[in-house]
Amino acid sequence: MTPAFDDWMKTVQAASERDLAAYLPGPDVVPTKLHQAMRYALLGGGKRVRPLLVYAAGALFGADEALLSRAAAAVEMIHAYSLVHDDMPCMDDDELRRGKPTVHVAYDEATALLVGDALQSQAFLVLSEAAPCERLVPMLRLLAHASGSAGMCGGQAIDLDSVGLSLTLEQLEQMHQLKTGALLRASVVLGALAGKTLDAAETAALNTYARAIGLAFQVVDDVLDATADSATLGKTAGKDAADNKPTYVSILGLEPSRALAQQLRLDAHAALAPFGDKALRLRELADLIVQRKA
Repeated sequence: MTPAFDDWMKTVQAASERDLAAYLPGPDVVPTKLHQAMRYALLGGGKRVRPLLVYAAGALFGADEALLSRAAAAVEMIHAYSLVHDDMPCMDDDELRRGKPTVHVAYDEATALLVGDALQSQAFLVLSEAAPCERLVPMLRLLAHASGSAGMCGGQAIDLDSVGLSLTLEQLEQMHQLKTGALLRASVVLGALAGKTLDAAETAALNTYARAIGLAFQVVDDVLDATADSATLGKTAGKDAADNKPTYVSILGLEPSRALAQQLRLDAHAALAPFGDKALRLRELADLIVQRKA
């Protein structure tokens, strides 16, 4: 019998938390301050959307659990490093993340910089130490591409350069396909690659799904930033508007943005049709991304 979605999600989240703790240096390992700050940044918080996507995509092809564990941990480490750097004064300058002080506030700016650097390196170390298979190098290449200037970092650069500017909807979509979407797509494809080498049709379907949920994730983020409070979000609410950043809400308006998120959810479901019942968890995650309240 298939577990209920909430039970499955809690199981994966708990497993990811244990794995992340195990894949990090211990808090008593020198340099202790850096390792303690890395654990502060990574553990005990977050929805673990990316690990959930890794495991859900792995279910399509009966993926190896040990490889899924490392892929999920690696992509979450990249995500956490991006948040640490994103919160720093030279970037978005925020003092709250996941309901607690950001790393540069809890420690200091130099430590926060090193935490991000070290988490990025640790991600590739963790994935590279998986049992050898013909798909491991493509998985490492995929994660590197999604993390760099053609992916997450490139999107962040565009975001910083766009403050105070009027972007078209197409320009905003391009930015978020890189900043948020690239790592979400990597999560999906990494999970699938943990099971098999993908053919062209499988790759196209998963890319279409990932594109839809990547945009939906950002659209919902923009809606929540405009409507929720800081206690609910676990980060500073209304910051995009205060910083004069272009968002889906500022370009489309609130209700059209909500409608767009719902259409993207339907697009994600449609992309999964070739996989049938095996894609249940991916469909449920698309629903979670669009319907979340924080």
